[in-house]
Amino acid sequence: MANSTPDDQTQNPVKDPSEWTTGDEPMTGPQASYLGTLMQQAGKSEADLDPNLTKAQASEMIDQLQQETGRGQTQSS
Repeated sequence: MANSTPDDQTQNPVKDPSEWTTGDEPMTGPQASYLGTLMQQAGKSEADLDPNLTKAQASEMIDQLQQETGRGQTQSS
């Protein structure tokens, strides 16, 4: 019996945050915590973090700050 594994897109599809069905809900605790960490690493004040961000807004901000800090990026050999 052959083992077949779904490709990465099927297993972990990437969806634009603006298309999330729960994107308008308040950001989660882990998102807020990670944003605080990323903001510190980017040299920004945590006080500038809007506590009313939605999940989608927080995700986009995380992506932006990861780009700025290099954190969360995959390393290529």
